[in-house]
Amino acid sequence: MTVDSSVSLPLWLLYENEIEAWRALQTAAVSRWLAEQNFKGEKHRVLLLPNPDGGVGMAVGGLGRLQGELSLWHAAGIAERLPSRRFHLVQEFRPEEATQLCLGFAYGAYRFERYRPAKGEAASLAAPANADVQFVALAAESLRMARDWINTPAADLGPVEFAAAARRLAERHHAGYQEWVGEDLLAANFPAIHAVGRASAAAPRLAELRWAPPAGARSSAAESYPRLTLVGKGVCFDSGGLDIKPGSGMALMKKDMGGAAVALALAHMLMSSGIRAQLRVLVPMVENSISGNAYRPGDVLTTRKGLTVEVGNTDAEGRLVLCDALALADAEQPDLIIDFATLTGAARVALGPELPALFGSDEAMVQDLAREAGAEHDPLWPMPLWLGYEDELASKIADLNNVASSTFAGAIFGALFLKRFVSESTPWLHIDLYGWNSKDRPGRGVGAEAQGVRGVYRYLVKRYGTG
Repeated sequence: MTVDSSVSLPLWLLYENEIEAWRALQTAAVSRWLAEQNFKGEKHRVLLLPNPDGGVGMAVGGLGRLQGELSLWHAAGIAERLPSRRFHLVQEFRPEEATQLCLGFAYGAYRFERYRPAKGEAASLAAPANADVQFVALAAESLRMARDWINTPAADLGPVEFAAAARRLAERHHAGYQEWVGEDLLAANFPAIHAVGRASAAAPRLAELRWAPPAGARSSAAESYPRLTLVGKGVCFDSGGLDIKPGSGMALMKKDMGGAAVALALAHMLMSSGIRAQLRVLVPMVENSISGNAYRPGDVLTTRKGLTVEVGNTDAEGRLVLCDALALADAEQPDLIIDFATLTGAARVALGPELPALFGSDEAMVQDLAREAGAEHDPLWPMPLWLGYEDELASKIADLNNVASSTFAGAIFGALFLKRFVSESTPWLHIDLYGWNSKDRPGRGVGAEAQGVRGVYRYLVKRYGTG
């Protein structure tokens, strides 16, 4: 039977406490069918109801117990359980809820298809009139972009390929683009990035993207806008270096460039929406490999800022590539620097995989970002930048060590290390994220997760404005 894709089917989304009242309004046949199926509105459960011809007449999806606000996660699991048809919401939802439900459908429809095509098309949702369809389309595209990058193995997305993707993004938005590659990193004074990546067959590099709102009748000159800099950790694969990881620790290291994927996806959202800021994105792209010229435990690196760093562990490489990029960013004294990195396992021990750790140089700024991210259902959890621990990064032969002498508070030590490369006068935020869904849940299968993109976008739009 050929299905007319232009016709949408009714979809009811109901909480558990709404089921009985809704059931009472249905025909005797529908009411009996609901009873036979023992449908109680359980979260993500879907029930299809037939039409007189035996096809799908409508669908009802469960939202579970009424607690908190509706989010995209309520809809993502429902979307993947529906047949490949188009649906429309029967009830009216508030604009922010309608937007979240639409985004949830788009999120749940994601499939990583580079190596294996998906089986059939996902269900789609006709957007309610009060939904912010522009945000949904932009967020969905950006999340898909980041998730594709994170899911791609390093053999197909190493420093060379990832830099090419960054260049294509810059060209799409008519942004300036520059790379420092291999020995050019040393000539341009990025010694830490070079040291971490030099053992790989793929030369290390630093990618820079620059964009400003286009000049127009209603816009000011680019130079008048505040400067915003995003920095992303782009370690395309992390073997641990000479302090090699065990096989289990290496299994997910294709995702160690998750911070860079988030930074670039966020940049896409900001440029597309016309953020009223001069945007700069800095992404060091390396593979932390092992060969005869690999950097060693005990080596002392002189960083771009001039600080010397003793290498206590080659598996703490992310902060080394970030420190050169942060020093470059700080030299312009921007209005704000935000870095994104899959930096520490300690952040996951403290908060688990779903809550990225948020640090910053200003407590009010940290709380503002956390509040906006929470409202967008893209949580970031404030963590203390506890200065009392700084002495743990001391070295007997260099300005500091890249790892602490203590086995405690690893996420804080990582943040404190990065803090040394940003001036006290420069507002700075650091997000330590996981970038991965580690368990199968409805609409959220095991695989890449672009944490922080939506929440930080909302914060930056509120801070700078768009258009």
